[in-house]
Amino acid sequence: MIYYKKEDEIRIIKEGGKRLSFILESLMKEVKPGVETIYLENIANKFIESFGGHSAFKNYPMGGGIFFPSTVCISINNEVVHGAAYPNRVLKNGDIVDLDIGMEWPVDQKVRAEFKAPVNPHSKNGGFFTDMCATVGVGKISSEAKKLLRVSRECLELGIKQVKPGNKINDIARAIAGHAEKHSYGVVEDLVGHGVGYFAHEKPDVYNFIIRENSAENVTLKPGMVIAIEPMINEGDWRVKVAKNNYTILTADNSLSAHFEHTVAVTENGYEILTK
Repeated sequence: MIYYKKEDEIRIIKEGGKRLSFILESLMKEVKPGVETIYLENIANKFIESFGGHSAFKNYPMGGGIFFPSTVCISINNEVVHGAAYPNRVLKNGDIVDLDIGMEWPVDQKVRAEFKAPVNPHSKNGGFFTDMCATVGVGKISSEAKKLLRVSRECLELGIKQVKPGNKINDIARAIAGHAEKHSYGVVEDLVGHGVGYFAHEKPDVYNFIIRENSAENVTLKPGMVIAIEPMINEGDWRVKVAKNNYTILTADNSLSAHFEHTVAVTENGYEILTK
């Protein structure tokens, strides 16, 4: 089921997105050689609490009785997604690091009253969800890594530009995949973007690769839809594998991977990025 958000709900999702963007930018500024992942995790948790929000990822069920251990997904080098802040790791010169973070906001009653926020009936905390990420270099990175980050960021930007009423999921996918493949990069096919707002993850799936045009999953974009677009681009092959912890996703060939994401609303005339 696809949930269409009301104007007042999108207003609050955008307010939460502003705060989430501030948190992510703060984390990005702290990334340098010698920084510990737990240090970044603590910064994120302090900001989320101060804003009256709640972590969308910490203790998120991953299946098989496994719950994700941290607020920030910190995926390093060949980790595509779902790297964690725990156990603690130290960032090294030349690494690339994907910082992926989600927040439910507002959950604090005073903040909700201040913003005259509606209550999300689908969450026991009553807040609305946003999700975003960016991949950054640690210290001096290789020219190959710089190119991967640039192209992956451009894939997100091109995908977002395809968001407008009447377009389909494949229009987003075609823009992303076409740009990545032009540079001989692999577009991960085991993971996709998603709807967001009432839940951290909801329908529709937002593909980064082209699916069958007549597939029921190739849905038409309509005003009120809120989606998280998140291309995951590998420097090598598109295939992935699961790490021994059973939740971190790695490139199958151990090549570098980059990941960028924004929460985006479909508007009457096009789109609005809600995590800016």
